[in-house]
Amino acid sequence: MRPRPLHILLVNPWIHDFAAHDGWARPLGLLTIAALLRSGGCRVTYLDCLDRFHPRAAPPRAAGRFGCGPYLKTPLPKPPGFGDVPRRFSRYGIDPAWLRADLGHTARPDLILVTSAMTYWYPGVAETIAELKAAFPGAPVVLGGSYATLCPDHARRRSGADAVFTGPVETGLAALVETHTGRRPATTFDPDDPDSWPFPALDLQRRVPYVPLLTSRGCPYRCAYCASGLLEPRRTRRSPESVAAEITHWHRGWGVTDIALYDDAFLADVDGHARPVLEAIHGLGLPLRLHTPNALHVRGITEPSARLLFRAGVASVRLGLETADVELRAGLDHKVAQAEFETACARLRTAGFGPGRIGAYLLVGLPGQSTDSIRRSIELVKRAGATPLLAYYSPIPGTRLWPAAVRAARYDLAADPLFTNNSVLPCRPEFDWRWLDALRRHITS
Repeated sequence: MRPRPLHILLVNPWIHDFAAHDGWARPLGLLTIAALLRSGGCRVTYLDCLDRFHPRAAPPRAAGRFGCGPYLKTPLPKPPGFGDVPRRFSRYGIDPAWLRADLGHTARPDLILVTSAMTYWYPGVAETIAELKAAFPGAPVVLGGSYATLCPDHARRRSGADAVFTGPVETGLAALVETHTGRRPATTFDPDDPDSWPFPALDLQRRVPYVPLLTSRGCPYRCAYCASGLLEPRRTRRSPESVAAEITHWHRGWGVTDIALYDDAFLADVDGHARPVLEAIHGLGLPLRLHTPNALHVRGITEPSARLLFRAGVASVRLGLETADVELRAGLDHKVAQAEFETACARLRTAGFGPGRIGAYLLVGLPGQSTDSIRRSIELVKRAGATPLLAYYSPIPGTRLWPAAVRAARYDLAADPLFTNNSVLPCRPEFDWRWLDALRRHITS
């Protein structure tokens, strides 16, 4: 008699924060694990505490732009230490009673896998895990993801998980399952060849309003503020054929037209990777809209690549400028000079990207950053014909900028990941709405 398949429950937890929005945000790593487990013969159940399309939720008043939209939210008391922040704090996601009902209709799992994103979202992770343990006493709960990888000791103390897994899980997935269940799922893929992996199990969602797409993993740059190298130490790339096949799968089977490129360095190798991928996408002849929320590398915007981005259907280009302050940039990265940024914007405009379709991220709240520095960066972006997009800095342990952030912060960053929340601008002397509003007015003036 054949044993029953292992039943594994995968959970995307709540967010506790001052602000959160579904801007092409999906737990792609968790959904990839779901697909790998299914291919290995496991029974997989997926619960999303952030589900905007839960059947008990009221229908949205208007369709979200490009498939995005607001999460449900419930006010919560502000955590201790944030008395100086005049902002509302909330739980983002479904009502806890809805989760309990969903868990009540879920068969007891052999193993529960929970993901985590921002380090300062751990209270939502802990609340989720407490609900899972109450529903399934004794079922092992393993936490992975960004928070688990960047703050493993804190996660072991505070998350409530039985075990914490750090780093990319794909290479050790079978061993992880065996450790906690005594049974090893089949391995039907090569961990070193992403083309051999099944497509992420986006079909486990109630709706697929857009598709998050990874054509490569890892980043060759080691910017002082970024955790990419800590989370994905290796650089791997998919073939253009694999990328085109996945897009075709979701478009023809699920009617998806919006594709969000999750790559951290899509244009790092234009001729060797980005160009053939974009040509393959263009060759599909499908009515697609591509988005680049993780920002494109400015030096990869050549005249041919700009034209190809336009022809492939990129609807919104986001560039990673970060700052125009030469002295400040010297301690951050060496990705781009001012003249290169201006040239890239000109090439994009020539290729057909009109007003509002080119944006540039500018970091705000860096240690030692002056208001004049931010204003000069805003002015540079506007002169180049792009839209300045303010990206609030979140200090990340393990990055080169972390020591400077610890010295500059008005909180004890090392004591609690909560204090790294970018919504409170922790490295500013104070949180000041008037200061932020003045910067926003400078963008539109």
